[in-house]
Amino acid sequence: WGGVSAAPYEQLNLGGAVGDDPAAVTANRKRAATSLGLDPSRVVWMNQVHGREVAVADGPWGTGEVPAVDAVVTDRHGLALAVLTADCVPVLLADPVAGVVAAAHAGRPGLLAGVVPAAVEAMVSLGAEPSRVTAVTGPAVCGGCYEVPEEMRAEVAAAVPESWATTRHGTPALDVTAGVHAQLARLGVEKREKSHICTLESADHFSYRRDRTTGRLAGYVWLEPPADQRAKGAT
Repeated sequence: WGGVSAAPYEQLNLGGAVGDDPAAVTANRKRAATSLGLDPSRVVWMNQVHGREVAVADGPWGTGEVPAVDAVVTDRHGLALAVLTADCVPVLLADPVAGVVAAAHAGRPGLLAGVVPAAVEAMVSLGAEPSRVTAVTGPAVCGGCYEVPEEMRAEVAAAVPESWATTRHGTPALDVTAGVHAQLARLGVEKREKSHICTLESADHFSYRRDRTTGRLAGYVWLEPPADQRAKGAT
């Protein structure tokens, strides 16, 4: 809430590829970043494609093409990484000792493809240690609401058994959040937190499965600049 987008994008839409007025999206992204104490020009976005590719960001993409990836990693202070969702699982990862953070977009295809393990692997390549990583998953559609065909449930559960679920009506379903946390546990990421908000059930959250034409939420993760730089007003 608190943005400028018109219905059906309901105020604070942060997604730039959902049909909303680009000027409204820009204004919303500026409002969101400012509310978090971030410089809007130093927020890194992704062109999310439901895959497992990871990009390492050394700075904003600038005027170039935004990479088609579903995870982004950085070790640069003051550079915020953003992930867009509207039922998929936003995954935020941080190793504060190594100074490495990551954001990943994990829907059903990304869970199956292994985007979260790929993001952790990219963090390790920059010096992170899984045992030091804290992982937070944000609001997403829950296993009781994410109904899928039986064949799809079987396919995903064959790769990630913990994703197997059943709706409240007794029909086949997937719990992508549970699958993500299981993958993280197998990677040695022990410090994990999850939102218990179901986007489909919550009127305060965008849900593609509920509304189809709708906006996108964003999860952000960043390394604070060193204290001396913050004192000088650096971003």
